[in-house]
Amino acid sequence: MEWLFLAASLATLILFLGVAYRPVGDYMAWVFTSRKDWKVERGIYRVIGADPRSEQTWQAYLRGVLLFSLVGVLLLYLLQRTQQWLPYALGLPAVPEGLSFNTAISFVTNTNWQAYSPELTLGYTVQFAGLTVQNFVSAATGIAVAIALVRGFAYRRTGTIGNFWVDLVRGSFRILLPFSVIAAIVLLAGGVVQNFAGFTDITTVSGGSQVLPGGPVASQEAIKELGTNGGGFFNTNASHPFENPAAWTSIFEVFLLLLIPFSLPRTFGRIVGDNRQGYAILAAMSTLFVVSLGALAAFEFAGNGTAPQLAGAAMEGKEARFGLVQSVLYASGTTLTSTGSVNSMHDSYTALGGMMPMLNMMLGEIAPGGVGAGLYGMLIIAVIAVFIAGLLVGRTPEYLGKKIGPREIKLASLYILVMPTLLLGGVALSFAIPGVREDVETTSIWNPGVHGLSELVYAFASASNNNGSAFAGLTANTPWLNAALGVAMLLGRFVPIVLVLALAGSLAAQDKVPATAGTLPTHRPLFIGLVVGTAVLVTALVFFPVLTLGPLAEGLL
Repeated sequence: MEWLFLAASLATLILFLGVAYRPVGDYMAWVFTSRKDWKVERGIYRVIGADPRSEQTWQAYLRGVLLFSLVGVLLLYLLQRTQQWLPYALGLPAVPEGLSFNTAISFVTNTNWQAYSPELTLGYTVQFAGLTVQNFVSAATGIAVAIALVRGFAYRRTGTIGNFWVDLVRGSFRILLPFSVIAAIVLLAGGVVQNFAGFTDITTVSGGSQVLPGGPVASQEAIKELGTNGGGFFNTNASHPFENPAAWTSIFEVFLLLLIPFSLPRTFGRIVGDNRQGYAILAAMSTLFVVSLGALAAFEFAGNGTAPQLAGAAMEGKEARFGLVQSVLYASGTTLTSTGSVNSMHDSYTALGGMMPMLNMMLGEIAPGGVGAGLYGMLIIAVIAVFIAGLLVGRTPEYLGKKIGPREIKLASLYILVMPTLLLGGVALSFAIPGVREDVETTSIWNPGVHGLSELVYAFASASNNNGSAFAGLTANTPWLNAALGVAMLLGRFVPIVLVLALAGSLAAQDKVPATAGTLPTHRPLFIGLVVGTAVLVTALVFFPVLTLGPLAEGLL
């Protein structure tokens, strides 16, 4: 019966995503190719001193990304440190320095890792003026970088890749803001709360008492999903009835987090002038998504282990209101994107089931990935795939009429190496430094042994990939993990962006070469299979040794 429910839920998602694919993708292509500026946009350009008609080199584009992100980190850090003086602080004190540092980096990098309980740590002003604002602009930054890379393939001998300030403003005001307003209204209709009520004492059905906060939840929930951010208003995230009150809102939230990433391939195809290229990228993303979802479902439906088999299902830590299917679907959706939102505790999954969300992130979150980040990650994989194909047939590799030479493949290779280096390096340092190891083993890890290793690996996978979900069972609000995970989030976001923009500039400086009889068609099933195979070979297999020490070892015990 679970498989039937899963098939019905997946079919519903495919139907709505399929309906939205062309109009949303075409609309986003229009947004980033239109020569007309809205009045409010022109006002913003005057205030920040940007010329919307000037094109930028990749170096200038990168400076804009880094400068804007640095300002975002500083402002969000300041808001947290001065929280006690802000309106709607709810009597909460300033956030400690280490946690403020970690949280500021987390939301600016679109990670939204939360090493704290939101409703007990942050007042409403920091939530909506700090976190929600970053949910918009960090997502818009990711889209902007992806569009810059697409322009690299589309432009001929220009050396420029667009204007960051224009892309940022248009992504925020023309895409994320109107989509979020619509989504928030739908969520309000579904029962998600939106108010400025403080803490309220209630009597539970068992006669006990409980204190619950309200808050501007629907507005943050909408952009949290649309922008593949994931930071919850409440500590239990999307398992909280104020954030996710019904079964249909749960599916709707999964639809929201997949909407833009799965529509961006259409935008890519439109801008490069060949919709078939967009369909090929979409097919590769969809293949990985369905296979991963099926594997996670198989592991969880089997319920391996004595306790799950006695109980009839592995339901501990799952979304009990809507059933195991909704937990599986939500977990796959959030870890195959960079959302990080959860409606169940991944730490409570079966050993092999818990491995799948971890493996989803280790793939680089390209199926379909975060807003923007998923598209440029998959295009990097495509570049490597055509390079491999070129080696096999002894030809100079080409993709969309652009030669993939030594410079391009070096940039793509370095991109692939960033995340494994941060993930494995962070885990290694956590156990290699004597004082740090003692703190990690005695304070952070509550489940010693192979499961504890899995929890730590998951945390660094989440940070390095800018996902933000947690395995749970790990105390991350410590000086070491606040700092180490903060650095992993920072480098995991901006080092790849540097490499992507450098690749975009290199491609934009080239002229297009005409296709010949020996050119590999990049819109056919052979290429799609090559991209999928490359994604698995150059990313997931890197982590096989550490998986054997964690979830695989636990699952085979």
